[in-house]
Amino acid sequence: MKEIKGNIWEYYEKGFWIVIPTNGFVKKNGEAVMGRGLALQAQYKFLELPKEIGDMLRDCDNHVFSFSEYRLLTFPVKDVWWKPATLELVEQSCKELKKIVHYNLGKIQVPVYLPRVGCGNGKLNWKDVKPILERFLDERFVVCDFR
Repeated sequence: MKEIKGNIWEYYEKGFWIVIPTNGFVKKNGEAVMGRGLALQAQYKFLELPKEIGDMLRDCDNHVFSFSEYRLLTFPVKDVWWKPATLELVEQSCKELKKIVHYNLGKIQVPVYLPRVGCGNGKLNWKDVKPILERFLDERFVVCDFR
């Protein structure tokens, strides 16, 4: 895993896949809650995405999902939007992300860019999250720090 500073959307514009931190909550209208940070930005860029993620959450529970039409991967960091992220869910999501990228290498262009997952609205500390990502994510993944 590599770390860089910069705007993750710049890499998206260059044709790379990016990872969107998510939660597992589905609203009454069937849409996933995507109310802050990178998820909110993705919601504005891809208007059908909240409904598509909501469908996946309802059908498959809170897991990493791949959306090839958008070049996006979701990365659950919390189960419900109002609670803090958990390191256990970050670890589970790392394992799932690595597996999805590995089995879709022809379709998913690497490197894959992700933010400091769980460290914004999720309230986790990067010093606690980084070792988990380093344990599971190899050179195919780049953490993009916005700050």
